[in-house]
Amino acid sequence: MPCCSLCCFFSVWSQNLVKNPSFEDFNKCPEGLGNLASDVHHWSTPTLGSTDYFNGCSVAMGTPENFNGKQPAEFGEGYAGLYLYAPDDYREYLQAELTETLIAGKKYQVSFYISLAERSDFAVKEFGLLFTNKKIVLETRKEFSKKLWYSLADHEYHYMEIGYSNFYSDTKDWLLVHTQFVAKGTEKYLILGNFKNNRRTRLFRTKRTAKQGAYYYLDEVVLKSMDSSNESYEINEVHTFKNLLFSFDKSDLVTTSIAEIDRLYEYLKTNSQLLVSINGHTDTIGTETYNKRLSANRAKAVADYLVKKGIPKERVSWAGHGGTKPIADNSSKSGRELNRRVEFRITTVDDANQK
Repeated sequence: MPCCSLCCFFSVWSQNLVKNPSFEDFNKCPEGLGNLASDVHHWSTPTLGSTDYFNGCSVAMGTPENFNGKQPAEFGEGYAGLYLYAPDDYREYLQAELTETLIAGKKYQVSFYISLAERSDFAVKEFGLLFTNKKIVLETRKEFSKKLWYSLADHEYHYMEIGYSNFYSDTKDWLLVHTQFVAKGTEKYLILGNFKNNRRTRLFRTKRTAKQGAYYYLDEVVLKSMDSSNESYEINEVHTFKNLLFSFDKSDLVTTSIAEIDRLYEYLKTNSQLLVSINGHTDTIGTETYNKRLSANRAKAVADYLVKKGIPKERVSWAGHGGTKPIADNSSKSGRELNRRVEFRITTVDDANQK
């Protein structure tokens, strides 16, 4: 493909197929342990494991502080909590009915945010995802193993793991976990958790005295299909991400922003001779030093995502400019919103060599 090509084949995204993805829609403010299935709309537990629900409206099961640590919600006021590893193979799970059965042969992406609770003694290396054609109801508190899967008549399964080389051990920030897959056409329910017993679970010990297990907070579960489409990117022109969102005062990517960056990734993957520069900008509220650092961190988050997906780091650059390059009047709210942006410019290798 010639280096001046301006369009390519890439992926766009549909609506989230998970109902109540960030656990904000609930029956009542949580008052005790293990009541997620009765407290939260559109979520259940497939076993007797007592998965927890936390919300800022509660004292006993509140956010950010609760019995297992301190963690503000990434989205809204609520999130779930569950053991992925505990003594005697005890396990907890989350189960959601999808808005529709997945289409065979179609590509999907599932993502969610996790944070290890501070009182955990271990961190696990992978999360398990199990899709089923029917809702699961089992009277067990142990791991939902393959032996149990196939003891249930007329159930079809699609299982996968999301591994992470450094272990899911961050107790301060939320970590975005995601994977893509091709559907079998039987997936109507999604179950999240650890489907292995203690002996088979890969662990990292976070404390010398280990008694509590590995307990995780979980928020914003998203499952979307990927559809084919076409779009053009002008070479050497500045493009602004339209739906690139960050939590207030943070540089972590919000799940809903991933689709737009994935479109850029597909373009760069197809056009291997192209380079991209990412530039972050803020409004003028706050100090110049702080704004430049925040804008740089946000630009770097986009660049790091592209590199992690597989774009060679030599093809990706980033910078933060703070509020030094406004495109609108900072005296108005609407102007400041326009100035808080992340831009990218696509260039060719020849362009870079001429500089």
